[in-house]
Amino acid sequence: MSARWPLQKAKNEFSRVVDRALSEGPQTVTRHGKPVVVVSAIGAVRGRTSKRKASRALLALLRSCPVDLSRIVMRDRSVPRTVDLG
Repeated sequence: MSARWPLQKAKNEFSRVVDRALSEGPQTVTRHGKPVVVVSAIGAVRGRTSKRKASRALLALLRSCPVDLSRIVMRDRSVPRTVDLG
């Protein structure tokens, strides 16, 4: 869960807001008690770290599967059929 920072406090301690965004995740800045801005690390915005972790977790799950999946997922290597578009 992201931390909430009132705007004035976020302005006064911006470097701390950035440090916490890098170490703890997105930081929400509020104005008059309402969320208006989120400060987030670039990696989180691009989603690279979470996608990599999810990909690794899925790969580990598939590799641990006791069923031989190679027969289920087979690529058709035959020549494509011709289609008459006329």
